[in-house]
Amino acid sequence: MEKFGTSQSVKRTEDQRFLTGQGRYIDDAIPENALFAAFFRSPVAHAKITSVDVEAAQAADGVKLVLTFDDLLAAGIDTKLNATIVSNRDGSRATDPERHMLAKDRVRFVGEPVAVVIAETAMQAQDAVELIWMESEDLPAKLDVDAGGEPLHSDAPENRAFDWGMGDEAATEAAFQAAAHKVQLSVADNRAIITSIEPRGCQASWADGRLHFAYGGQGVWAMRGQLAQKLQLEPELIRVTTPDVGGGFGMKVMPYPEYFCVSVAAMKLQQPVHWMSDRSEAMLSDHHGRDLTSLAELAFDEDHRITAYRVHSKVNLGAYNSHFGQAIQTNLFSKVLMGAYDVQTTYLRVEGFYTNTTQVDAYRGAGRPEAIYVLERVMDRAARELGVDPWELRRKNFIRPEAFPYKTATGETYDVGDFNMVLSRAGEQVQGFADRKAIDAERGLIRGQGLCYYIESILGDPSENAKVEFCEDGTVNLCVGTQSNGQGHETAYTQFLSDQTGIPMDQINVIQGDSDQLPNGGGTGGSRSVTVQNTATLATIDVMIAAFTPYLADKMGVEEADVSFDHETFRAPGSNLTPTLTEAAEMARTDGRTDLLRHEARITLDARSFPNGAHVAEIVIDSYTGETWVDRYTVVDDFGNLINPMLAEGQVHGGVAQGIGQALSERVVYDAQGQLLTASLMDYALPHAAEIPMIKFTSAPVPSTTNPMGMKGCGEAGTVGALAAVANAVQDALWDHGVRQADMPFTPLRVWELLTHGSVAAD
Repeated sequence: MEKFGTSQSVKRTEDQRFLTGQGRYIDDAIPENALFAAFFRSPVAHAKITSVDVEAAQAADGVKLVLTFDDLLAAGIDTKLNATIVSNRDGSRATDPERHMLAKDRVRFVGEPVAVVIAETAMQAQDAVELIWMESEDLPAKLDVDAGGEPLHSDAPENRAFDWGMGDEAATEAAFQAAAHKVQLSVADNRAIITSIEPRGCQASWADGRLHFAYGGQGVWAMRGQLAQKLQLEPELIRVTTPDVGGGFGMKVMPYPEYFCVSVAAMKLQQPVHWMSDRSEAMLSDHHGRDLTSLAELAFDEDHRITAYRVHSKVNLGAYNSHFGQAIQTNLFSKVLMGAYDVQTTYLRVEGFYTNTTQVDAYRGAGRPEAIYVLERVMDRAARELGVDPWELRRKNFIRPEAFPYKTATGETYDVGDFNMVLSRAGEQVQGFADRKAIDAERGLIRGQGLCYYIESILGDPSENAKVEFCEDGTVNLCVGTQSNGQGHETAYTQFLSDQTGIPMDQINVIQGDSDQLPNGGGTGGSRSVTVQNTATLATIDVMIAAFTPYLADKMGVEEADVSFDHETFRAPGSNLTPTLTEAAEMARTDGRTDLLRHEARITLDARSFPNGAHVAEIVIDSYTGETWVDRYTVVDDFGNLINPMLAEGQVHGGVAQGIGQALSERVVYDAQGQLLTASLMDYALPHAAEIPMIKFTSAPVPSTTNPMGMKGCGEAGTVGALAAVANAVQDALWDHGVRQADMPFTPLRVWELLTHGSVAAD
């Protein structure tokens, strides 16, 4: 292999086992002699609990234990789940209602866990759950995102969770008053269910005074910290592991109630306990994504340059504050609030409200899709109302390359960028739209083109650990602090270590998801993994080379300063010894220098990097039926330097597919009583393969300056750009038919109603 920087497309090494059914997921590794857990969940959206009768369940065949809130309390654990709290605009602290691992006095959404049954078999546990009887006094369900309604929590009488703001409100208002042009648009971002291919699951066992907890998650150290805190255990008494994970999308980051309940049961019974949710259970209880509406406003001068931007968003938090939901929906939203545009006056206000639904976090992008979707929708509207070409309006307002590093109005500093170059590359690839539109029109079809220029920020923990171990069999273990959920980490990490050290890829084993292997790790989320983890690996290589150099200088009979490493072998003038790292490790093993067989480092990145790019979607609408499909999709991305372009392109394809799914078909629906009507894959419309077009991907790198490899991350970029690109394409198609407001999802019925009546019937 050539050196890093040539961006070689290496096929994923892990696919061999995944595609031949050899993956090891939670359900593939059930401990011997394990018991099985099943949860009794609230059948109503809002009610006071008057009693929970579990006697029949306790007496059922095979049942070993039934736990309710009172049982957890009696076990001496902290039953309250943590949640992130923000400050209101006036400086006061936002609400912090209690959420317990099992419902205490009230249930607040359909699917909230009330009790757990532990039995010898999964079927026995489920049968016993059917015997639990909960008596309750029904309360009105609150489903609208606004103040008022039946209070869910005593400390939020208006159901307002927070009223948060950032920016200069007065300066922004002054800019709007002085503006030559003002444009506004109300933008709805529909709720989505994170339907990972593998639902959530976990297992716990207690042996020799130590808890072993395994789950399908996105990081083990944060989970260990939560278990230690809630179970009143020292962290060193807990080992958390993660096997293969079938998709995470941010949803599997959180410490859910089931994890603690299963752990308590295992400790009480001194026997392993296993739990795996089914699909409908997951759709009811997993955190959802999106679900916000925003009023976005842009102010322009006479030359159509943006002078101010203002957004007022109302977000649905669901029944409780999630582990980090408020932070996601507020200040992470603001990191890319202004996108790629040169604007220094802005104000963002975000109001959060409680409803009788499961929790909502901004998954599938952790805040960036929401921010960019709103901005790019109102930019598209501005171009139409001002009579300006949408491509030229963006070019006119881009941050210029010479302005970097550029400090945004929200306090972020973009390190580098050449947005016009990227947009121009995209424009070169979408020529001929007018001809395609004319041909479609002759067949009764309506074609539209939508543009989105996105920017996202690499988030999450900026610190990471790595460890390299030389094994007796000649292989090398690379221990990492991140957790693959299917992105191809094993290939990317192996490729990078091989590239930097000359160790053959087939001799490297990536060890992930084990809290006993490293002192800490940041897990996976916010597109951080490859950038932060490989920076840690690079630092570990430096430690390793520094440790081997004096040892080999002695072996070579040269001065330490004369020894160099050329990414494959050690060399020194005057010596014919040219050992590779693995050969040097074997020499050290023979000499009893075991200290040279393990090397470790921890790094902290000083700043974020900002991937960006242009997405161009072309959609076609059947004017007679409203059927809408994406016909062409073009992406030009600036991800900085790439380790493996094939993996990056695959990440983009997956993200774009998610964006197309939400834009065209996905939508969470509750009825007036708070019952989830889209609780199965028969009712929740995920996109099919036939609905996803071929996606043209081009890399146009402007290397980042915030990490030594010049990388920017790519995990969520596809979704960040896809939502607005598709929505703007639909709006473009409908504009000439008099439609001025078009919101996702663009189902055939909705689009037909827009074409026929100019609006969508209430549903």
